[in-house]
Amino acid sequence: MDSAAALMEVEERIARTCKIAKRDPDEVTLIAVSKTHPVEKIEPLLEEGQRVFGENRVQEAQSKWPELRERYDDVELHLIGQLQSNKAEDAAATFDVIHSLDRISLLKALAKAYDKLGRRVPCFIQVDVGEEDQKGGCAISDLPDFIAAAREADIPLLGLMCIPPADKEPAPFFALLGELARRHEPEPGAWGLSMGMSADYETAIMLGATHIRVGSALFGARG
Repeated sequence: MDSAAALMEVEERIARTCKIAKRDPDEVTLIAVSKTHPVEKIEPLLEEGQRVFGENRVQEAQSKWPELRERYDDVELHLIGQLQSNKAEDAAATFDVIHSLDRISLLKALAKAYDKLGRRVPCFIQVDVGEEDQKGGCAISDLPDFIAAAREADIPLLGLMCIPPADKEPAPFFALLGELARRHEPEPGAWGLSMGMSADYETAIMLGATHIRVGSALFGARG
């Protein structure tokens, strides 16, 4: 399947799921996860009008996107992978949204980078809903204090993000993230939910996802 057909199929599935969930499809942002894929595979999606893309690594984004953004200046670039604190300044200069704010050391590094650059990139807090240390994520028990620290550091918060355990049904974890957002958001409906990937984004939409991170369903196997 070519990129245009793949994008159309994903968009149709989003619309169909939103209809079942009685949601407006405009509430769901499709992030095309272009990590490991070359410019030649990304550009056809840009030509079809897709403008929100996700990358896992700062260095890869820096190597691929400057030239593309010269031609498509309305692209929105999201960092969806774990971020090392020593890359905070590069991330703040490269990305429009960060989905993986998950620990105090990174929070402090981002706050310092934001002050230096004069630009405050909004973030999702990644929550360790499956208690899997290797994936990163703020522990659920630490979330209230972490949110308070982010607000103290003047880091704009868009909501919560999660990656459920690969070997378990994702729905309970998506539901948990939604409950945590409702419990901690500054006002009802203020926060988004970054959850759902190629294999489970329809389930995520049914449970309130506002940002879905779709890679293989658009690009095929990783490059």
